[in-house]
Amino acid sequence: MLHLRIHPENPQPRLITQAVERIRAGDVVVYPTDAAYAIGCQIGNKSAMERIAQIRQLDAKHQYAIICADLSDIATYAKVDNAMYRLLKNNTPAVTTFILPATSEVPRRLMHPKKKTIGLRIPSNPICQLLLKELGEPLLTSTLILPGQSEPIDDPYEIEMQIGKRIDVLIDGGLGTLNTTSIVNLAGEYPEVIRRGVGDVSAFE
Repeated sequence: MLHLRIHPENPQPRLITQAVERIRAGDVVVYPTDAAYAIGCQIGNKSAMERIAQIRQLDAKHQYAIICADLSDIATYAKVDNAMYRLLKNNTPAVTTFILPATSEVPRRLMHPKKKTIGLRIPSNPICQLLLKELGEPLLTSTLILPGQSEPIDDPYEIEMQIGKRIDVLIDGGLGTLNTTSIVNLAGEYPEVIRRGVGDVSAFE
């Protein structure tokens, strides 16, 4: 496992480039976000995604999310009209995952099997932002909550101890936060707040 210690506020570009090269090669990466640590891989990489599902013991009904640097790619992955786009623009970056109708560009295995939706998140975390900009595309993302645990792991040392042998890259930005993301469903007729976390959801109520 490649353990990259990256400064949380001023990430070293050289180390970010190393991480991006490994992601492009199909590796599974654990990285900090503006909530807890997350586990991710390239969107199109089926075997890396299957490894994430095994590590987290996720079933076929799990709603996966993608994490994006900004809204520029959103139309590729989600069906949004102008009003929805403005709503998202005014409320991102945020510690909130938005559930949106997926486009045909999204691999079927990423969509919710029945609802054909995708989760979408735009973070403000500097490591995350630089990683996504350098990668040039969104990442598949899943909060790092291990089987049998209710809280995510926020300590890089613990992450290495518990799953170091099962992941390829650990981007260590120091202790994480145990903040939970909010979840807002925008795929129905009206916005629906599914989970209240630290993300401000007042605009959707």
